[in-house]
Amino acid sequence: MISLPRPHGLVRTAQFVFLALLLAVSVILQTSHAQRLPEFLDTLKPAEIFPGADRVGPPEGKPMIARAYAGDRQLGLVYLTTDVVNTRGYSSKPIDTLVAIADNGEIVGAKLVKHHEPIVLIGIPQAKVDDFIQGYVGLNFVETPPRHGAPTPVDIISGATVTMMVIGDTITRSAMSVARTYGIGSQKSSETKAAPVAARIVDETQSTVQSWDELVANGAVRRLHLTVEDINKAFEATGRQGAIDRPESGEPDDDFIDLYTALVSVPAIGRSLLGETEWKILSERLKPGQQAILVAGDGHYSFKGSGYVRGGIFDRIELVQQESSFRFRDRDHQRLADVFAQGAPGFKEVALFVVPEDATLDPVAPWRLQLMVQRVVSVKEKAFLTFDLDYQLPQQYTRTDPTAVVAEPAAAQGSTGDSTSPAASAPGGSNAEIAAEFENAPPLWKQIWRAKTGQVSAVLAALLLLVGVFFFQDQLASRPVFYDRFRLVFLTFTLFWIGWYGQAQLSVVNVLTFTSALRTDFRWEYFLMDPVVFILWCATAISMVFWNRGAFCGWLCPFGALQELTNRLAKRLGVKQINVPHGVNQRLSTIKYVIFIVLFGFSLYELSVAEQLAEVEPFKTAIILKFVRYWPFVLFAVLLLVAGLFIERFFCRYLCPLGAALAIPARLRVFNWLRRYRTCGNPCQRCNIECPVQAINPEGDINPNECIQCLHCQMLYHHETKCPHLIQKNAKRQKRHVPPPDAMPGETVIRFIPAASKRSVAEPES
Repeated sequence: MISLPRPHGLVRTAQFVFLALLLAVSVILQTSHAQRLPEFLDTLKPAEIFPGADRVGPPEGKPMIARAYAGDRQLGLVYLTTDVVNTRGYSSKPIDTLVAIADNGEIVGAKLVKHHEPIVLIGIPQAKVDDFIQGYVGLNFVETPPRHGAPTPVDIISGATVTMMVIGDTITRSAMSVARTYGIGSQKSSETKAAPVAARIVDETQSTVQSWDELVANGAVRRLHLTVEDINKAFEATGRQGAIDRPESGEPDDDFIDLYTALVSVPAIGRSLLGETEWKILSERLKPGQQAILVAGDGHYSFKGSGYVRGGIFDRIELVQQESSFRFRDRDHQRLADVFAQGAPGFKEVALFVVPEDATLDPVAPWRLQLMVQRVVSVKEKAFLTFDLDYQLPQQYTRTDPTAVVAEPAAAQGSTGDSTSPAASAPGGSNAEIAAEFENAPPLWKQIWRAKTGQVSAVLAALLLLVGVFFFQDQLASRPVFYDRFRLVFLTFTLFWIGWYGQAQLSVVNVLTFTSALRTDFRWEYFLMDPVVFILWCATAISMVFWNRGAFCGWLCPFGALQELTNRLAKRLGVKQINVPHGVNQRLSTIKYVIFIVLFGFSLYELSVAEQLAEVEPFKTAIILKFVRYWPFVLFAVLLLVAGLFIERFFCRYLCPLGAALAIPARLRVFNWLRRYRTCGNPCQRCNIECPVQAINPEGDINPNECIQCLHCQMLYHHETKCPHLIQKNAKRQKRHVPPPDAMPGETVIRFIPAASKRSVAEPES
């Protein structure tokens, strides 16, 4: 006779295998990112991606492009989005889209060629994704660049919000970047080259100290002056009514901000503005090639911002030079009391910023200091504008470098010392500035978090309430009616709000994606694309230390809530429940661990294969897509729910790979919150019989791998009319309080003797 392994032994084996595999993949080095356009060009005919093209030239340049031709006439360029921008999808893998852009900047073709997005692999029909991408064909982001914060030009597909936003964002950003790099849409011919002239470098020998007026006049100090009227008009140009309705207070001619900047790492400028002592300190601090700038401001608006704290970042100013940009942190900052140049005005704020070591600033090339102005629209929303303070080091502070020859930058011509007009830099001014505002906007994941502030607040409040439930579980469980109603309301919230509204159903795909990212290109921003899902994952990871997998599986899983709510309804309708024997239940519960190990093994081979096999989870069908899907998937999900009508949480108990993944590290928990009596299991079996998922063994101990922390056993623990231990205890207490017989009042019996008996009362009875 073949003996089966004990279930808890298989679980421990699964735990060991999983932890060993996780340790192995965590030490694999990251893979390098290469230009991958040639990989896809050979799979398509030219006309499939660029209408009217009969051939495509060889891939060239960086970012890599291929020129499309009709005969000998160039039509435009073809490129791969992931060769240009590094935004990844929710799977943390690239979403590769081929894009064709005409010479006038118009997108004439786009095709999704490869991805690993789980929601698109099977859940969303490919035709819908193709229709979404085709919505970008015909748009021209050179002539009409998108505004930061504006709605997407194509409607998002319901059920795949994050993935579609990533695809749209990569098409938009890559098209603008390629157009700028290759001169698409510009009036200047791409074949025209500037005449070579001698390159210039900073003249370190100059040390003449100059006055403030002289520095402003020759352009060594540049200015951005904005009045209250300028700011109000700029916000009016955005068309955002909420921002327009909250104009800046004050007189129209009042200074909103009077901002100055200068490159003080240049000796002559640094000595003039900082003074000799401060300049010497700075020059000793700077490393070879490192630069420093001075920023001074006056007026209503602070370029530092009142929200700045130690350890933070100066988010209101950003230094931009060609394709690179960076912000300053507190470690790069030094507060100055004043500007030492003769005749310099007084300023409310003066700061010295050193360019970070991981950034570069060419001192002789043009750069700009971008100022972000924000306006509170509501408690949860702000409007943003950016204004540019352009800077070009005057030629008198440089000298010829005979060792190199380059083309003179066009921006070096006609430098002036004062930029007081906001019309040239306000978002309503020109396409170039609007495009710059979009490209300098916060990362996509930050924009998503801002847009979902309400959802984030709601889920955080729910998690805080759930923490209170576990910490004060005795008070809750000792009130059975209130406990039952509270759990019913919370599960309803989980199903309708977290699940069907927020679409925040965690999946085993998230586990597989995370472990895959550890061995490839792990970045937190990939997992920050969906705020609610990210928060739930963090909460689940933390809760496993305290309550194993039960916090999620028992309270926060939308599909688990759907199973329990439908089972409650079935019981109300009189559906007879199937009692699974304990031994059979234990062996069936090991199936989910086998499923998880198989999925995890496939993910090490090919993540996309594992994601398709993960359709064993009905979450996508029942929660994300709300049963609007091909009939085989709907039938599978419905059958699991029907089984759950007779066996409560059938899928959770026997098939759920996510539950297995969360149960494997359950032994690592450091607390045991569930209270038991000595008589539990011997002889009392009530908790074992009534446990909704049969997580209590006949011996009385609770199996942490299967427990969902529903607290039903704790309700029985405190129930004086259901718990046999409490019933017996109360009975003994009552017996101890019964008074002794001699303390009881005597009983008097009156006998009636009829007169006809003629007997004396004292006469003895014969």
